[in-house]
Amino acid sequence: MTTLKVHTIETAPEGSKEQLEASVKSFGMLPGLHGVLASSPETLEAYKNLHSLFSNTSFNAEELTVVWQTINVENKCHYCVPAHTAIANMMKVDPELTEALRNGSKLNNSKLQALQEMTLKILHNRGHVTAQDLQAFYEAGYGEQQVLEIILGLAQKTISNYTNHIANTPIDTPFQKFAWEAKTL
Repeated sequence: MTTLKVHTIETAPEGSKEQLEASVKSFGMLPGLHGVLASSPETLEAYKNLHSLFSNTSFNAEELTVVWQTINVENKCHYCVPAHTAIANMMKVDPELTEALRNGSKLNNSKLQALQEMTLKILHNRGHVTAQDLQAFYEAGYGEQQVLEIILGLAQKTISNYTNHIANTPIDTPFQKFAWEAKTL
């Protein structure tokens, strides 16, 4: 059951209508997350800006997917995991990597594994990482820029994951074939 309204362009506050029209133009549909965020034009704009900024970081398609899906899976986001599976497919990310991320499996690439581990350390420890954590990340081929870019990705995913938890956002039809449930311990 949805607990926050999923707006259409017609029902959205005036300040969100133009942004929703741009979403339809970009995606060929109105993503449910954008419909929910439309209740707050500022939050919708912030999310879309963070998404654009994070997409334009130094990370390649695989690395973007690692950060996004690591956070989505860790936060158990029923909406974002399928959505980012579809996005990964559109970005031509290796399906084996996507499945490993969805399943919480170890990654076959040591550099991507280091990125996943640093993302989790930052997330779990709320930014309190050790000098050894940073050194291991740097030795894997990353630098200070990428540490900050992970934080940018976390900011974006915090908005979407938390919103989807509260709203119980319905999974959009194009993403339903990638439906996902969190593993229970």
